[in-house]
Amino acid sequence: MKESLLAKKKRVRVILRRLGKAYPDSRCALFFKSPWELLVATVLSAQCTDKRVNLVTPALFRKYPDVRAFAAADPTGVETAVRSTGFYRNKTKNILGAARAVIERFGGEVPARMEDLVTIPGVGRKTANVILGNAFGIPGISVDTHMIRINRLLGLTCHADPVKIERDLMELVPRRDWTAYSHRIIRHGRVRCVARHPDCMACEIRALCPSATPPLK
Repeated sequence: MKESLLAKKKRVRVILRRLGKAYPDSRCALFFKSPWELLVATVLSAQCTDKRVNLVTPALFRKYPDVRAFAAADPTGVETAVRSTGFYRNKTKNILGAARAVIERFGGEVPARMEDLVTIPGVGRKTANVILGNAFGIPGISVDTHMIRINRLLGLTCHADPVKIERDLMELVPRRDWTAYSHRIIRHGRVRCVARHPDCMACEIRALCPSATPPLK
């Protein structure tokens, strides 16, 4: 029998509670001191681990301490600094373009509105939601690879497109919990529901997952 919307919402609330108990300290894994630093770190995290980004950004932000320093930077110097994060030329292009956009269009301050953020080079909805949720305290659902995989396993979406998944989850997860839900699912994907070897038997939300192995009775 198809699960009703109300039943899914109730299941999501239990998932939130159980993952909250499992990962009470779950939060953004990227180090940052300002919305601009979080924007840069999130751009660098594409196809790269947060751990690697956190190794790169301290020296990067010492060399380029604010958005204006990035806007005036020699691309070669930035490329050298971020090379180990991969795709460094494209990331440098986006970061420097973002710096110029923030200065020219937003007075040097990263905006706190989705519709403004997504006009900045290198910033899509995922990055915008990371910034809104973690730098400004505005709830946002950040859909990364863990969120795609686990929410499909949980039967909370049938989509693979991040924007469609975000919309599905916006309907199921209470708005106040959007950011927390993202952190908890992502942490669960790194700790327990690992892509290649999910630990279903020890999973804190196994009883709520239709994809659990072995199947629930």
